[in-house]
Amino acid sequence: EGNFLGTSYMERILRKCRIQNQLVRECLAECLGVYILILFGCGSVAQVTTTRNQKGEYLSINLGFALGVTLGVYVSRGVSGAHLNPAVSLSLCALGRHSWFKLPFYIFFQLLGAFLAAATVALQYYEAIQSYSGGELTVSGPNATAGIFCTFPDEYLSLLGGFIDQVIGTAALLLCILALGDSGQGSIPEGVQPVLVGAVVMVIGVSMGSNSGYALNPARDFGPRLFTYIAGWGVDVFTAGGGWWWVPLVAPCVGALLGTLVYELMIEVHHDPGLKHPSYRPSGLIRWASERSNTQ
Repeated sequence: EGNFLGTSYMERILRKCRIQNQLVRECLAECLGVYILILFGCGSVAQVTTTRNQKGEYLSINLGFALGVTLGVYVSRGVSGAHLNPAVSLSLCALGRHSWFKLPFYIFFQLLGAFLAAATVALQYYEAIQSYSGGELTVSGPNATAGIFCTFPDEYLSLLGGFIDQVIGTAALLLCILALGDSGQGSIPEGVQPVLVGAVVMVIGVSMGSNSGYALNPARDFGPRLFTYIAGWGVDVFTAGGGWWWVPLVAPCVGALLGTLVYELMIEVHHDPGLKHPSYRPSGLIRWASERSNTQ
């Protein structure tokens, strides 16, 4: 009886915490989804870096981000559709599948989730980072630690080369996500969809990650970069790499729009309406990808 009363009391408290505004709920879901993505993604980079590859390697980082995306989608898919990426939200708006009014709110909370996750990783690995770096927080050099949180280009990479790299990577991301959510391509079990999205991130990481770390996501890069600026790494996080910081902001948006356009023009617009699968109900990050085809 005591347990029942306790449960009932807790349920009443939780009901009072319920937010009625749908936009606020969606924004909180985006924030938490991105938080999970970055917590596991940047956490995996922190473990590999601070142990000098003794407890993980490059593949560990790819797995961390891939599974981080997968779990972030599972966390937020039923509330916001799990965009988890301003470039994705922008593409949806361009396609008329998401409200332009909601765009700045989604972007702000995606950035907030990434910022908070970076702060969490820095707190969890504070002593490891201090030990690894000798107490000096640097962006470059043999003991640099800023790369745990945000991306920087390899020494050989120009800004133009990095821009092209991010455009291609993000275009591939959107193209594949659209394909996963396209009901004209056939049905995919709902629970498997987030795993396949994570697989897309994984394959991009293992095939396109060496140039500049495959940010593919303005929030994923800028939120943690802003944190490092505030937390002691200083202005170098914005000046390093020839002023690299703006490339992961702009190029993924261009790439997302390009990938969306390519898929629309080469695949989706050519579907025979009679071949649709009306019983297919996608969810999460790919729900938006098939909203249009399901209503045609």
